Amino acid sequence: MKRAGVVAVILLLSLALAEAAPAPDYVNPGDVTIVPVEPKAPNGPKDKEPKEPKEPKEPKEPKEPKEPKEPKEPKEPKEPKEPKEPKVPVVYTPPSPPTTTPPPPTTTPSPPTTTPAPPTTTPSPPTTTPSPPTTTPTPPSSSSPKQVRCMDRYYPGCYYRQFTCPAACAESCQVDCNTCSPVCDCNKPGAVCQDPRFVGADGITFYFHGKKDQDFCLVSDSNLHINAHFIGKRTANMGRDFTWVQALGLLFNNHKIYIGAQKTATWNDAMDRISLSFDGQPIDLLETEGASWQSPAGDVTITRVRATNAVEIQAEGNFKIKAVVVPITQKDSLIHKYGVTQEDCFAHLDLSFKFNSLTRQVSGVLGQTYASNYVSRVKMGVAMPVLGGDREFHSSSIFATDCAVARFNGKGKGKGNGNQISEEGIQFADLNCSSGFSGRGVVCKR
Repeated sequence: MKRAGVVAVILLLSLALAEAAPAPDYVNPGDVTIVPVEPKAPNGPKDKEPKEPKEPKEPKEPKEPKEPKEPKEPKEPKEPKEPKEPKVPVVYTPPSPPTTTPPPPTTTPSPPTTTPAPPTTTPSPPTTTPSPPTTTPTPPSSSSPKQVRCMDRYYPGCYYRQFTCPAACAESCQVDCNTCSPVCDCNKPGAVCQDPRFVGADGITFYFHGKKDQDFCLVSDSNLHINAHFIGKRTANMGRDFTWVQALGLLFNNHKIYIGAQKTATWNDAMDRISLSFDGQPIDLLETEGASWQSPAGDVTITRVRATNAVEIQAEGNFKIKAVVVPITQKDSLIHKYGVTQEDCFAHLDLSFKFNSLTRQVSGVLGQTYASNYVSRVKMGVAMPVLGGDREFHSSSIFATDCAVARFNGKGKGKGNGNQISEEGIQFADLNCSSGFSGRGVVCKR
């Protein structure tokens, strides 16, 4: 009831206020009220009042130049930060009783103490690494081909001209002054090389195999006798021995010279494998190129052509022999099917002979080609002409003179047995023969 009374009072007050307010003027929409409009003045030129001239602005005073700023002091370089300590690797510890958890922190610092150890050992390899470059340059010097010159003044067009040895004989060649070209020692007249391959005084190439572990007469004359000791090997597929000249025994003027290649398993060219003796006494030569030895009488000289494994023996007025010790290489063995093993490389001699006083009656496997009446028994036109006569040239030992064709008497100068030196024989021995590398033809000049 109270709420209804309040609402009634409010309604009565609102009605009283509405009656007291003035009523608005009501305008009929049909009545039109006309409002007079004043006429607009015609648009004529407007009299603009002249603007007063502006006073000129006073010039601005120039600004004073700014003082240059003082250069900033260079900042002090920051101290390098101390390297952070290596983080200790977190070791996972399984949730075990608290009594076992403390030990890992005590053991974890140990890795940092052991980690720096490798750097101390790592620098050691660099100290050993530079050593190979010091030894590497040496091979080129030894493998570089030898330079040779023509030293015969009778050939002015070729005299003292320098040539490089061919690749096939980079360390052993001579200049043929007649053709003015380098020629391998094993391709010149008077050569005995390889599975004995001979080049006679007439320039014809032939092979003489002999037999292994036996001796054969190469040259026999009144004052010179040369035997060769053959070594060899026979394979199941061969009907003969593969042979090489291992040593020489020389007799002249009541002297004996021995030169041989020592038995070698693994070849090293830096090691000297040559043996020398004079009248039974061993000869020791310094291992330097050009080192020489001379006999007490001064008539025999032995000189090293290289620091090792190559010498030249010269008997004044009689002969000059160049001897080089060489092995059978694995490549040679594969090509020729020698069947050489690592137990023995069959070190042997490659030889080059030059004779100064042979007579016309000289004989021997090589010596007969210097005789005045020599006619070659070699079958020409075949790839490998072979000279027989094993029995004819066989000797009982390295210094024996009992071969069937022996001419040696040891008295020299042709005294005894009516064996006198022939000027024709000397001239024939000194013929300059050029046969090229194949040895199938020859041109000789006096």
